[in-house]
Amino acid sequence: MRVRGPAKPETPTAAGRSSRLRDIGFAVASCAVLAAYNNVSGQRPWRSRWYVPANACATGAALSAAAASGLTAADIGLGRDAWLPGRLASRLAAATAAGWLLIAVVPATRPVLGDKRITSLKGRAVAYQAAVRVPVGTVLWEEIAFRGVLQAALRRVMSKGAAVTVTSVVFGVWHVRPTAGALRVNGLAGNRRRATAGVLAGVAVTTAAGVFLSWLRERSGRVTAPVLLHLTANSGGLVAAWAVSGRADVEGSSRSGPRVG
Repeated sequence: MRVRGPAKPETPTAAGRSSRLRDIGFAVASCAVLAAYNNVSGQRPWRSRWYVPANACATGAALSAAAASGLTAADIGLGRDAWLPGRLASRLAAATAAGWLLIAVVPATRPVLGDKRITSLKGRAVAYQAAVRVPVGTVLWEEIAFRGVLQAALRRVMSKGAAVTVTSVVFGVWHVRPTAGALRVNGLAGNRRRATAGVLAGVAVTTAAGVFLSWLRERSGRVTAPVLLHLTANSGGLVAAWAVSGRADVEGSSRSGPRVG
């Protein structure tokens, strides 16, 4: 009977090749999952009711998968010294908030805020959207998934510029169904050609926004920077749209009401 000796250790070249293949596999899988997640889950009846807890769980799953793939907290932008957004992100967030205020104050720009998904909400629902649903269910999930996990995974297998580009394109694809839904609710879908053009425009805009958020993530070295800017853009726009719709209702009532004298 022939006794086998101990298995030969993997050569550094083979080990490195195997590790790179795992990194590429994780990056490709992350792209595929994120491209599908928002567009597929949006069709499910539970989506609206369980939006926040489902996405919070998805955030935890993404972080767990990243850790299992070898990514560290520092890689994702959540290192020990990365919990504050930084001066640049704070200034950009302040400028974004000021921009929403300006749009709401100037009559000519108020129509930009006319989104029926927001203007039809009551005050309590708006507070929940701005303080819970958007921060936890949208911003935290998207920033951890894209600017955190996906961007870090891609940076292991490609250049910084390529990683930012791919992350942003997947972020744009992520918004296909939400854009189509927004167009439909606001009566802007029209025929198929118009709906397709609207979705493509929405994807282009969100891809561009993704490029800027990814750049901010790279520039600051922390994922909290794009989190703050994204939160200000989404919650700030939501509150501004609701405030303008309430003002429009009041102004409309005053104009249509009885006049004295």
